[in-house]
Amino acid sequence: MPVIRKSAELRNNYSAISDFCHKYREPVFITRNGQDDLAVMSIETYEEIAGGAELYKMIQEGIGDIENGRTLTEEEVLKNMETALGK
Repeated sequence: MPVIRKSAELRNNYSAISDFCHKYREPVFITRNGQDDLAVMSIETYEEIAGGAELYKMIQEGIGDIENGRTLTEEEVLKNMETALGK
């Protein structure tokens, strides 16, 4: 269940909200005038989410390469590696 707080609580209870985000590694959703406004999370949680999104993007690009025939044989890969290593 998401944790939802008013914007005033972010101003008045920053340390408690920060402690929660670090301890539980979950975002706290902040409302402003009764409307969703922000999601606050620890930097560790943000980096984990951003890293997952980047990995997903790379996987999707790889799938696109396969679907469009942009692949190399094992021999081509090994030859490219040897060339790159100067062998």
